[in-house]
Amino acid sequence: MKALRHIGSLAFVLGLFTVVFAGTPWHVMVTDDPVVPWWLRIAVFCLLGGILVVLLTVALEQITAKKPAKAPPSAEPDEAVLILNSDTVPGRETREILGLVQGHTVYAIWLGKDLSALIRLVLGGELTEYTEMMGKARTTATNRMVAAAGEMGADAIINVRYMTTSVVGSAAELLAYGTAVKLNE
Repeated sequence: MKALRHIGSLAFVLGLFTVVFAGTPWHVMVTDDPVVPWWLRIAVFCLLGGILVVLLTVALEQITAKKPAKAPPSAEPDEAVLILNSDTVPGRETREILGLVQGHTVYAIWLGKDLSALIRLVLGGELTEYTEMMGKARTTATNRMVAAAGEMGADAIINVRYMTTSVVGSAAELLAYGTAVKLNE
């Protein structure tokens, strides 16, 4: 399925470049001849067919998706693990540093919400679609980080930080990380 998606992507890119960089100049030079040459027809079919193949393969992958062989850490937080952005826990002493823990996710919004956000961008106001997306991503990444700390037997995560990166289009990567520690009683 992945190979078919790559073939569709390649057909789309080749068709797009042929139409833009060869078809447009041809049309400008030969505007009086309404007959479209065979190579331009093939390029347009590659462009449209490539998009269709990519969309169909992604849709089929989502429909037939099974759980990954190794599931990511649970998205359920461990209630016993404290989360702080300071380097100490007030009133408690750090007994052992267990190491770095992290939670990671990449989120994207549906194209319809993306278009709504673009309209709101023109008209002004809060981009609630992106606010919701980043809120869900932050919660998921935090829960994964806490689950990883819980597996290590941590009592707290100190120096918690968040980092975001734009991946492509409206997709955003969010990384939550901190230091897992054991505390004295």
